[in-house]
Amino acid sequence: MSQGKIIIFSAPSGAGKTTIVRHLLAHNECLTFSISATTRQKRKGEVDGKDYYFLSVDEFKEKIAQEAFIEYEEVYEGLFYGTLKQEAERIWQLGKHIIVDVDVKGGINLKEQFRENAISVFVKPPDLSILETRLRNRKTESEEKVKERIAKAIDELAYERFFDAVIINDQIENTFEEAEKIVDRFIAEK
Repeated sequence: MSQGKIIIFSAPSGAGKTTIVRHLLAHNECLTFSISATTRQKRKGEVDGKDYYFLSVDEFKEKIAQEAFIEYEEVYEGLFYGTLKQEAERIWQLGKHIIVDVDVKGGINLKEQFRENAISVFVKPPDLSILETRLRNRKTESEEKVKERIAKAIDELAYERFFDAVIINDQIENTFEEAEKIVDRFIAEK
């Protein structure tokens, strides 16, 4: 696999990584989003092949057996996410840099694989009560799922030390500015 640069944004669910990645994509033409594969259900407005590659658990496991992933993770029982090798190749062949929005363990795995060709950025909420409010305001999950995500977030916050940079997502404009500086500096490195 030919290798370009990869920019990794990871965070507990609800911390704002997707919002930050969308902002960076809109403001930096040399970045292209790596579409992850997942077994989760489509949310309203999501498009297969644009937001995610939506796969059944069996299809996902078949791709694991085929070694089609750069990295993958079973985030919750039966809920898989992964980065496909063919997706990375597609982006690098365009002469672009990959930007990904992945769970915390996926971010650590990608950084370990790509080392100096990757930068990993951990996005954290100012505090857990704000994270809980963000998750509830989405109105996309049951109370049980919200509680599960909060418990997982508490665990994931302990992993920030494994990332190259940490951004506290408090004031979104400041967060965007900080993310732009980190990414621009990394892309400029030879």
